[in-house]
Amino acid sequence: MAEATVNLVTGRAHVEAAAGGVDPAAAATAVEAAGYAPRAATTTLAIGDMSCASCVRRVERALDAVPGVRSARVNLATRSATVDLLEGAVRPEALIAAVKAAGYTARLDDPAAQPGPDRHDHGAAAAGRAEHDHGASGRALILATALTLPLFALEMGGHLFPAFHHWLFGLVGAGSVRIAQFVLASIVLFGPGRVFFARGWPALRRGAPEMNTLVMLGTAAAWGYSTVATFAPGLMPAGTAQVYFEAAAVIVTLVLLGRWLEARARGRASQAIARLAALQPRRARVLRDGAEVEVALAELAAGDVIRVRPGEKLPVDGDVVAGASWVDEAMVTGEPIPVAKGLGDAVIGGTLNGAGGFDYRATRVGGDTLVAQIQRLVASAQADKLPIQALVDRVTLWFVPAVMAIAALTFGAWMLFGSAPALGPALVHAVAVLIVACPCAMGLATPVSILVGSGRAAELGLLFRRGAALQALAGVEVAAFDKTGTLTEG
Repeated sequence: MAEATVNLVTGRAHVEAAAGGVDPAAAATAVEAAGYAPRAATTTLAIGDMSCASCVRRVERALDAVPGVRSARVNLATRSATVDLLEGAVRPEALIAAVKAAGYTARLDDPAAQPGPDRHDHGAAAAGRAEHDHGASGRALILATALTLPLFALEMGGHLFPAFHHWLFGLVGAGSVRIAQFVLASIVLFGPGRVFFARGWPALRRGAPEMNTLVMLGTAAAWGYSTVATFAPGLMPAGTAQVYFEAAAVIVTLVLLGRWLEARARGRASQAIARLAALQPRRARVLRDGAEVEVALAELAAGDVIRVRPGEKLPVDGDVVAGASWVDEAMVTGEPIPVAKGLGDAVIGGTLNGAGGFDYRATRVGGDTLVAQIQRLVASAQADKLPIQALVDRVTLWFVPAVMAIAALTFGAWMLFGSAPALGPALVHAVAVLIVACPCAMGLATPVSILVGSGRAAELGLLFRRGAALQALAGVEVAAFDKTGTLTEG
């Protein structure tokens, strides 16, 4: 470093470095060594195209490599990344570029900074995106199921009921049955199942295979083998021209079912946050120049005097300056009995006014209100990573390549030691290894548990500051409360 200038008033340091540039991490370490703490900031990114726990670790490594980033936590269930960084040292564009270079998509997604109705819109947008994902997954699953069922019946029906097999082959011929299976399986793979190829192949080309790659390789192997057996059986060793179209289609359908269930769980949790955002009204009546003016929540400023009529929800936090009423604060305290509010009393945004009316001065607006803080608390807990998840992420980074290697060894072992003809059984067992070992459940079990658990708890009025509290709660045997009536019902 050539020169460093520190401004006491602004609390900032300006560093001019040699041609090599400034290493933010080294600068932060030097400041900490001197006994001071560099300012930290947190940025949230929405991450797209992740499908398994190995994706999580790759995105985290890409973000950790950006100069100025202190740590990055990626949550597969919420499709989000929470990045702790040195304030002013990292531009959001650098984070997004790092994620894109790793093969995923990213955009800024910071609800904490959204005031007023924008926060409403953010909560509604999150729920809307989850609903869209759920709907798209459902449509793909329905189409795949509708095509897979007759395909499964054509192939497996003959094994269960030999008479059906002989009747069908006698009616239309074995060749026609195989062609029908080829058509059905091809539509499933390259229709609803094309997402696995669209994401799995680029990941394989980057040398970073993940769950989509496993599904792509397994289904493509079964479909390709069966296609050759159908249209060019002479190219295959005698006795090996078998078809496995139904295996490829069933694999795609089952994985799509898993993704639909995952999308449904995410949607329910997103609705919990949207309901929290909806606690505040979207508009407020403000007294300006002696007259009532209705304004959007985003236009409110600290110091504005707001008029509340009977039966209305309070838009923001503040102190009563005129009038009196009873306010239902059950959404915050859990106490069902309304609380008397008079001159000088504090009121909370989102609570429900009773039969009276009063004016109050706004003290906290936008992201500073209690409801906004609760919303951030729930979102943060949902995006948190439990201690046990760190172990899962370390394992799954190498899990997919290991599975591919085991599948190759399985194929080779069957070809070498299996009874002739060994090609068909070798392929079937290799594909089974690829599909059964998909690490989607391993990567999703913990974050989805946090997502659903914290979302349901928020609906019941229970808030978790950190997701790790859920893991710690499993060992709790005694719960002590300060007074009778703290826990209420209704």
